[in-house]
Amino acid sequence: MSGELRSPDLATPRTGSEPPAGGSSLDTALWCAERGWPVHPLAAGRKTPPRNCGACRSPGHTHGDCGCLAAGNWCHGFHAATLDPVRIEQWWGKNPASGVGVSCGPAGLVIIDIDAHPQTPPARNRLLPGIPIPDQADLTGLASGFHTLALLAALRGAPDPAADEDTLRVRTPSGGLHVWYEAPDARAWRCSTGSGSTRALAWQVDVRAHGGYIVAPGTSTTAGTYTILGPTSKPARLPSWLAAELDRTGHLPTPPRPGPRPVPARALQAVLAAGGGQQHITAALGTVLAEVTACAETPEGAGFSGKLNRASYTAGGLVSAGHLTHEEAEHILQTAADVARPGQTRRAAQIIRNGMSAGLRRPLYLGRRG
Repeated sequence: MSGELRSPDLATPRTGSEPPAGGSSLDTALWCAERGWPVHPLAAGRKTPPRNCGACRSPGHTHGDCGCLAAGNWCHGFHAATLDPVRIEQWWGKNPASGVGVSCGPAGLVIIDIDAHPQTPPARNRLLPGIPIPDQADLTGLASGFHTLALLAALRGAPDPAADEDTLRVRTPSGGLHVWYEAPDARAWRCSTGSGSTRALAWQVDVRAHGGYIVAPGTSTTAGTYTILGPTSKPARLPSWLAAELDRTGHLPTPPRPGPRPVPARALQAVLAAGGGQQHITAALGTVLAEVTACAETPEGAGFSGKLNRASYTAGGLVSAGHLTHEEAEHILQTAADVARPGQTRRAAQIIRNGMSAGLRRPLYLGRRG
């Protein structure tokens, strides 16, 4: 591994007609949908979705509770992605300057997102997670994700994905590259960033898959246009060696624990026994707490944060109305969170604090019967 590392030549953009050359965002969105890639709007001139509507920004609200889509409106980023041409024409007809995002998981896509940001490389043991690079290896010139991905491919005796002309490749305005692949066997690989501490493929190489989206080719931002390179506009099947690397680096979801974890009934009973109105408090908290603990059956993608936030908001309202003490509410919420996501106490505590803080401003008074 001697000699200076070089980035591949990305100078020549593709000039074909797919997606429509010079077409509108609506044309691009329909082109993607025709290929089975669900799309959603991006904020005009940016690569991120627009903000949710006012109602959807309220505490405790989640995309699962949202009525915007049923009403034909947009909300909640890639969760709203669609293949429906009528809805697509409605969204981009109202906002023609919106960009186009593709929801990777439902599209069955895995995109290797290669960055070329001017940064000082980290220690060599962080360049390729899980692969030691000996001190004798000459890394002169290593400065971007193009280099780390090429190094990984070389170590595996495989072609460099950045130079793979058999699959869709898209040059980004910042000088990076998106390499599009179809996921084999509908495997639910997860997203990552090249600097991630829990999973990462290589430094400055992100992975866009389930739980994420990618900017569609042809979309323009204030920085420039996402431009197809090379002879093809169709993603190829993900190479087996890359699939093995995604498995190795923890991109598959954690296997579910055997059997659902129990709802923390003892903790709930202890809280209810501390004051009156038990039946009313059970009715107010029982459903939202059950939603939180049910997340134990799904390690990822269960909407845990939103569900815990909603339960915390409800509990905050009960505290403000005098039905529970602050300590009692925190105890039961943290217990439910520990059942659903053991080992994430600090994250859960922050969600609980934020949700309860919002709920305390809205007292939830419960009527009594009998």
